Amino acid sequence: MAAAISTVVVTFGSCGAPTAAAASPRTRRSRSFIIRNPVDAAALRDIGDQSVYKSYVLPKIYVKLYYCVSCAIHSKVVRNRSREMRRIRTPPVRGPPGRQQQQQQANKN
Repeated sequence: MAAAISTVVVTFGSCGAPTAAAASPRTRRSRSFIIRNPVDAAALRDIGDQSVYKSYVLPKIYVKLYYCVSCAIHSKVVRNRSREMRRIRTPPVRGPPGRQQQQQQANKN
């Protein structure tokens, strides 16, 4: 009986940064999901005023970007951390700026 050969398939994708096309494995890529309007706020208001339809909503642009590690650090998608902090795998608390400080002060009191 022949021994089974286990293979690991790693898919590589190119980096989303326009300056580098580095191929990185799927597990090492950083993802960034961007939702934005195709026009700025002033133009959006002008389009709404000139439109025949009063309840027309402009569609948004949905883009999912993948970055290799070096491009993600360079474009400030992620920050570099010390060796001790890299071992902590729990995701940071998300919320509006300053809310985490308010929660810490409330817990102290």
